[in-house]
Amino acid sequence: MPSDHVELAWGLETTRAKLAAAFGDEDAQERASQPGIVPMRKPFKKLFVFSDPHKSKEHGYNFDGWSEGDDQGPVFDYTGTGPNGDQVLSGLNGTLLHHQEQGLELHLFISDGYVKSGGAKRQRWVGRMVVDAQNPYEERWDYDTKGTLRKVFVFRLRPVDVELTDMRPGDAVQPAEKTVVLPIPPQAEPGATRKKTEKHRTGQTVAKVSVGERIVNRREGQLFTAFEEHLEKAGHTFGSFQIRVAGETSTLTPDLYDETDHVLYEGKGLTTRPNVRMAIGQLADYRRHLKNADTLRVAVLLPSEPTPDVKALLEAEGVGLVFRTDNGFSGFPLE
Repeated sequence: MPSDHVELAWGLETTRAKLAAAFGDEDAQERASQPGIVPMRKPFKKLFVFSDPHKSKEHGYNFDGWSEGDDQGPVFDYTGTGPNGDQVLSGLNGTLLHHQEQGLELHLFISDGYVKSGGAKRQRWVGRMVVDAQNPYEERWDYDTKGTLRKVFVFRLRPVDVELTDMRPGDAVQPAEKTVVLPIPPQAEPGATRKKTEKHRTGQTVAKVSVGERIVNRREGQLFTAFEEHLEKAGHTFGSFQIRVAGETSTLTPDLYDETDHVLYEGKGLTTRPNVRMAIGQLADYRRHLKNADTLRVAVLLPSEPTPDVKALLEAEGVGLVFRTDNGFSGFPLE
């Protein structure tokens, strides 16, 4: 049974061992030495996640911290566990992803120096969080401790109550020192790069999530799954890029790069003018940072044929068009 009372509130600075003693069971000491995701199921039903900026860099985690957020509020990016090889959405990462379904109350801590005695790291309570229901995570690529390029999952955590959350400027994601374009290797199976499809299979819901938006994202994922299968049948090799821009904290990831035809695709789940205009702008932004940009072709992938004027807009901007039909895809390969 817990022995020491610890109040999870603003101003709390503690250690992992003390948290384990207060909220753990007979395995409390073992839990204190576990990775950054620590479930305390009985009797408190808590899930503690620990972000350590210094240790993260050692393990290739360069994504942790408060991001730019969006119109729904602030977001803390938190890299999943697994120091070597591709991370997976099972085990502790799966617990974090499905914490609401499992009835676990999520609390975020940031490592903030050391306590005076014992040398243990001081853990500062940031706040109670929830994994974003609309976009639970983003897939990123980085090098592990062995220097091997691998896939990591960056979870998007939102404060349950912003006013009760300890948000400090120093905890923000650090801007990239230089622009780096990292080729993402092709995946082992069709559709594996399209994590948007997998994201929206979760059962999590919050009031702010738009059902229409969720459906559109799912359609986009299904569109790319079908297109990747189409590319494979045509014998094409494809992948993507991860672009970190100097002075910025965000990471850009184009939808798909067809290595065989040297074409960069941006897809949308709806065939509307605003969506097409957005895709044109995204392609122009990505293209500036890629090698051989002068010979790189760009194209928009859509679920159906757009109107004649939207097609004329794409032609005027020098952007190709591929759209899905009953028999496959029209416009591929691009002329």
